[in-house]
Amino acid sequence: MKNWNDTQHLEFLLLGLAENPKLQALLFGLLMSMYLVIVLGNLLIILAVISDSHLHTPMYFFLSNLSFVDICFTSTTIPKMLVNIQTQSKAISYAGCITQIHFFVIFAELDIFLLTVMAYDRYVAICQPLHYMVVMNHQLCVMLVLVSWVGSFLHAILQSLMVLQLSFCTDLEIPHFFCELNQVVHRACSDTFLNDLVIYITAFLLGGGPLTGILYSYCKMVSSIRAISSTQGKYKAFSTCASHLSVVSLFYGTSLGVYLSSAVTQNSHSIATASVMYTVVTPMLNPFIYSLRNKDIKSALRRLCEKH
Repeated sequence: MKNWNDTQHLEFLLLGLAENPKLQALLFGLLMSMYLVIVLGNLLIILAVISDSHLHTPMYFFLSNLSFVDICFTSTTIPKMLVNIQTQSKAISYAGCITQIHFFVIFAELDIFLLTVMAYDRYVAICQPLHYMVVMNHQLCVMLVLVSWVGSFLHAILQSLMVLQLSFCTDLEIPHFFCELNQVVHRACSDTFLNDLVIYITAFLLGGGPLTGILYSYCKMVSSIRAISSTQGKYKAFSTCASHLSVVSLFYGTSLGVYLSSAVTQNSHSIATASVMYTVVTPMLNPFIYSLRNKDIKSALRRLCEKH
């Protein structure tokens, strides 16, 4: 097998989700519609939080950051796929692939970190309500978001540098609709043991660690809610974290489902199709989950529409 070191002319082929031209036309329309919903829906959440002083609280500060990250997260994959479908091309340059990996890792990790931070925010609100504004002060909120950005950036730099050390051969077809880290690593013809080790360790620490924190927070919240005597009080306490719990379940459920299934099946096309759930569907549903279940967001959106 030929070893290819001239990365300047190296190209990967993204096989995408469908080969049939008719299906590709349908896929283009569907993905374009979903992308517009993601951008507009999350942008409305951001504008509502910025424009309404009632929403200048830690919970909505984190929510607006999550909405921004979701727009960026989907923008690393969908636009390139739409261009490839429109131009009937599957190619992505080596530099483009590394760049896509880098930004995908940043925003995927940011999603995880922000969901964890939001779980901590809900934990303080429910378990320590009298100290909430003291604990969740503005400085801490900004620091938590800043640490999330720095941590995600450093993780992305690590993974990108690890891929840059690999040599690639003539087998450059990626059975996915974007340069998914694991798929790209397994296209290399050099030894990938260290890359695989880093991927699994970081997945365990940066994926499993936050999930443990989220589960611990919710265990504490459930205990506190159960201790509330009135039914109305229990409902009010639960309603403050119901939207977040829905988003966490959707994101972790779909992403874990994809990566666990990839460990037991060799059907790459099925894995790529399932990946649409956490890369496209979850960011699209987030604005609906937070707006439909939240009176404050609905009121802010109504006032925002009335202004214009």
